[in-house]
Amino acid sequence: MAVGCALTALPFAPRAVAQGSTGHLLIYAIDVEGGQATLLVSPKKASLLVDTGWPGNGGRDAQRIEAAMKDAGIAKIDKVLITHFHVDHVGGVPNLVEKVKVGEFLDHGVNREDSDITRHDYAAYVKAIGSTPRRTVHPGDAIEIPGLTTIVLTADGEHIKAVPGVTPKANAYCKSEPKWELDTTENPRSTGVLVRFGKFRFLDLGDLTKAKEIPLVCPENLIGHVDLYLVNHHGFNLSNTKAFVDAIAPRAAIMDNGAHKAGSPEAWQTVHESPGLEDLWMLHTAEDSDAAHNSNDAHIANPKGAAQDGAYFKVVANADGSFSVMNSRTGQTKEYARK
Repeated sequence: MAVGCALTALPFAPRAVAQGSTGHLLIYAIDVEGGQATLLVSPKKASLLVDTGWPGNGGRDAQRIEAAMKDAGIAKIDKVLITHFHVDHVGGVPNLVEKVKVGEFLDHGVNREDSDITRHDYAAYVKAIGSTPRRTVHPGDAIEIPGLTTIVLTADGEHIKAVPGVTPKANAYCKSEPKWELDTTENPRSTGVLVRFGKFRFLDLGDLTKAKEIPLVCPENLIGHVDLYLVNHHGFNLSNTKAFVDAIAPRAAIMDNGAHKAGSPEAWQTVHESPGLEDLWMLHTAEDSDAAHNSNDAHIANPKGAAQDGAYFKVVANADGSFSVMNSRTGQTKEYARK
């Protein structure tokens, strides 16, 4: 369904509620039609929302965030992290704050993009948060979410020099990686985080583009391997270099693409071929791609021709490194055993 259509979030599956008991990290990849809204809830019920989706549409994206909150058993959001100031990430803030109490907003500082639309969206964000506390974060900063270890890897075009607990290793994939030009949008300014829950590791770098991915893994991989990767930039081919994706070697990946946004064949192929990947989950069928570059039906939340959009993925992660991914459309869950 097109982004401009208002609709109601799908009911959350009863089985998912049962899985969300004390002792798990919950991660909701919420369908905001090709933007980002990712909700993390710790075993202590502390919460971090990464981005807020689009504005308008009858408050659709805020409603879908509220539905995820209800399923997780929380009534407020402790921290909202805005990765960058593009409308599909920051645009939903005005609708969100009308419905949900937020403890603190985190971002990379000020808009860096020379475009009227991004200046407008940044101004709307600042106005909407009003007197709510707001903090600028930098690479190396910790985001305090009780029960989780959350560290900022990238922000405002800079990157962390060393990740606590990670021994950098030479990355053989760097040798064949082309040199990529740096774009001047907000994308390479994205604030990205690595979230740890015991042995489980989740990576979300917003819309970080190729030239800024490479310093994280070349000549040495500073991040190490991750269990779950939120595919950079909704699966655009402006991101997801082979040297980067192969180095982090995720066990599972979630692509928050839209029906007609991102899900590029090149990016899909790179992620799909990464060593150790078991599954690539997609929020939508990439309708402008082909069957060979879409995941199978069971791994797509909102396939072409679905009666309505709004299906989501719910991840239940355990401290031993095991986790599961539930597709709300099918009600089916895939288990990933600890390694």
